[in-house]
Amino acid sequence: MFEVGFSELVMVALVSLLVIGPERLPKVARLAGFWIGKARNIAATFKEEIKHELHAEELRQIFNEQAELHEFHAALNETNEAINAIQSSTAPSTEETLEQPITHELK
Repeated sequence: MFEVGFSELVMVALVSLLVIGPERLPKVARLAGFWIGKARNIAATFKEEIKHELHAEELRQIFNEQAELHEFHAALNETNEAINAIQSSTAPSTEETLEQPITHELK
């Protein structure tokens, strides 16, 4: 993210030593470290909340897809039952037709 090298850190330390002074520099460094730690903690918490929300949304999408698949399977089963009912009702008439002799007259 930020590319800060050793020379930049030394320059910041020298400028802060000149501006703040050697007496107050340790206290300011501790305070800066505290607030940087707080900011990192807030960022990590925010990332975890976003990750949790994305995971919950993915689960909702999976449940919706499963519900759609369940409806599809129910419709498919109804269609199969209807086809079986039609086949069973037409089977006796088909057998009767097949039992009759086939006669063709040739001219």
